[in-house]
Amino acid sequence: MGFLCSSSSIFFKFGISIIFLVSFSGYIPSEAYDPLDPTGNITIKWDIITWTGDGYVATVTIYNFQQYRHIQAPGWTLGWSWAKREVIWGMNGGQTTEQGDCSKFKGNIPHCCKKTPSVVDLLPGTPYNQQIANCCRGGVLNSWAQDPATAVSAFQLTVGQAGTTNKTVRVPKNFTLKAPGPGYTCSPGKIVKPTRFIGTDKRRVTQALMTWNVTCTYSQFLAQKTPTCCVSLSSFYNSTIVSCPTCSCGCQNTSQPGNCVDPKGPRIASVIPNPGKNAYIPPLVQCTKHMCPVRIHWHVKVNYKQYWRVKVTITNFNYNMNYSQWNLVVQHPNFDNLTQTFSFNYKPLTPYASINDTGILWGIKFYNDLLMQAGPFGNVQSELLFQKEASAFTFEKGWAFPRRIYFNGDNCVMPPPDSYPWLPNTGSHKSIGSLFAAIALLLTLFLHGNL
Repeated sequence: MGFLCSSSSIFFKFGISIIFLVSFSGYIPSEAYDPLDPTGNITIKWDIITWTGDGYVATVTIYNFQQYRHIQAPGWTLGWSWAKREVIWGMNGGQTTEQGDCSKFKGNIPHCCKKTPSVVDLLPGTPYNQQIANCCRGGVLNSWAQDPATAVSAFQLTVGQAGTTNKTVRVPKNFTLKAPGPGYTCSPGKIVKPTRFIGTDKRRVTQALMTWNVTCTYSQFLAQKTPTCCVSLSSFYNSTIVSCPTCSCGCQNTSQPGNCVDPKGPRIASVIPNPGKNAYIPPLVQCTKHMCPVRIHWHVKVNYKQYWRVKVTITNFNYNMNYSQWNLVVQHPNFDNLTQTFSFNYKPLTPYASINDTGILWGIKFYNDLLMQAGPFGNVQSELLFQKEASAFTFEKGWAFPRRIYFNGDNCVMPPPDSYPWLPNTGSHKSIGSLFAAIALLLTLFLHGNL
């Protein structure tokens, strides 16, 4: 029975949303709009603080307003094209990756003369005289739901040959954001009402001389043409283990060996590169049927009278990546009755205030917030305890399994709904039980001479 031909029956059979069915049946190129984070974006605010002899000093602040998509090591890279012949005389809290050709300058040499500079954050431990507030975390930004205090990054730059009034300054063009790879599309800079700053004594308010904003939105399809994670399922009431769909994130290329790593290979260390701390490299995954860098396993573990328990395991199959500050977003109708998480942090996500069916889970600092690369230590796990809601709870028709799962903001491939572990057929058990009861009654009557 083909899935597409029987889709209408599956709709009624499982009661799973159209969005969920479509996302499973084939990888859909993700738009910038995310229904679980409809207002999520990265906003770049450029504030001119003071004028100089040939330009200005500006503070550039990057706000990660995404609820669950963070920027991990080696961090963000912000780029743009100057509108005129601007140069960067100096920077604090950040630096450009290249200086460019500054040969026409004599005496003072600019920090960067490139028409298209690329700026990165400074690393922890940078001398204090080169720092400003919210800098120097290696470009790592937490998601807004996990920790708003570390979801902001900033640097300061002194721009020359730029004009010294609001009428002569030109907004840079073609903003780009890599975090650390592709995926973000940025809007043109838009001049907005100047930012207001409250003094430390909270009695005086100053404002920027000029401000413009840039908004960058994420597309999973732009970041990577194939999915990055998949989901497997199991339960205590059925011996079936539903694996990730075959080729969820790609297929093993038997004609061209080398697109994955055999964990039993004798020289596995020799094929794993050591690119250094600041290089972005694509995944190098362990050879599996699903070929995903990350797998999430959802196991319905125990059924109590008033509660039920789930075990969640995240396994890293990527030899090139330690996932720092990872997070998991799960959509399930029973999250409004989540009672306890045993070794993950949890926060509800309610993009639509009246519906509480989505939660974000992430690791406990210094315990399991680092998901190690593929190997014996490449997994983290926890258990979730839910209270049963009498009007909705059931183990039938796939209700106990999640509707959608995201890992680090990317939508994971779900198994087909008609492959979910089934609750045993209670009807057949009743008929067999009745047959044994009738036989037992007949034997009793016979032994007592009544038959």
